[in-house]
Amino acid sequence: MIKNETEKETILIVDDTPDNLAVLGEMLMPHYQVRVANSGPKALTVAGTEPLPDLILLDVMMPEMDGYEVIKYLKDNPRTSDIPVIFITALDTCEDEAKGFDLGARDYISKPVRAPILLARVKGQLEIKAARDILRNQNNWLELEIQRRIRQYQKVQDISMRALASLAEARDDETGNHILRTQNYLKVLAEELAKHFKYADVLTKQTIEIYTKAAPLHDIGKVGIPDHVLYKPSKLTPEEWEIMKTHAQIGADAIRRAVGNEEDKDAVDFLYVAMDIAGFHHEKWDGSGYPKGLASNHIPLAARLMALTDVFDALISDRVYKSAYPMDVTIKIINEGRGTHFDPDIVDAFNRRVDDFENIAARYKEQQVPKDRK
Repeated sequence: MIKNETEKETILIVDDTPDNLAVLGEMLMPHYQVRVANSGPKALTVAGTEPLPDLILLDVMMPEMDGYEVIKYLKDNPRTSDIPVIFITALDTCEDEAKGFDLGARDYISKPVRAPILLARVKGQLEIKAARDILRNQNNWLELEIQRRIRQYQKVQDISMRALASLAEARDDETGNHILRTQNYLKVLAEELAKHFKYADVLTKQTIEIYTKAAPLHDIGKVGIPDHVLYKPSKLTPEEWEIMKTHAQIGADAIRRAVGNEEDKDAVDFLYVAMDIAGFHHEKWDGSGYPKGLASNHIPLAARLMALTDVFDALISDRVYKSAYPMDVTIKIINEGRGTHFDPDIVDAFNRRVDDFENIAARYKEQQVPKDRK
């Protein structure tokens, strides 16, 4: 803590000889707040008591616990480790000084102590400590500011992605809260799958966060589908269905162009995941999906997770071409797709978290049932 101009720094004097405590105290009290301890154990107690001392003058030769042992405890305690220590001792060999400095002492003053030397050394160490405290506070402020800016950037990033996703949603008015539901389904599913030994190293907390952040862009490609196909109220013809299927590739290509030749891939890693999700969430485990006909583990994991969540939400939701399926029927259909449409491990994870899926569906339930198109 940085002292203001009117506060005096606190000095703790540690010495087992009362006369030494008195002499040092008389030298220092006109300039500083002085506290004393006549043994190593008492010194440790006082040093850890608020207000913490700004500096400790520590005698080396003491019974029970000498100064070397005291400083070891001080440096091992996070509360006292940064308090500067000056050894006061009659020992004046190079070996004694080297040992003290190795243990963390900042200075060494030999007895008998002379006031000018003591005051100069104490003042010098306190100035160094004050400068170090200022630097530490500045670093702490900078770290907090960086974290605040990162959170702000991430929030803008999330909002921007929601805005992009809403472009697709605006063109496909059936979706409503579809984006929020599928995003939460995917997060739950990924967290459950991460418990599986095969995915523990892949689905880290950071990766799951990236998957969740990228999920809203899964249908961004629908902005490229013509109105007469996207808004057709009846069943699509084979030709129209082929056009509808192109939304996956359109979405992936759009994100790829947005990424461009970005060298710092870590800065846009969620967009690479979004590219996989948009491009491959209609692929099927058995290779019968689109647009590439990828199968099993050749389908990116994020897209395999999105595949199940997207189908689940479509099944439980009203559409212009169908009514919502009951939950038990939806669960049955998902399980029938195990090993054909969906990754078996992901279906197993889904079965363990069905209750969470139901809760998410209820939380983000559509406020209005879409009207049938004429």
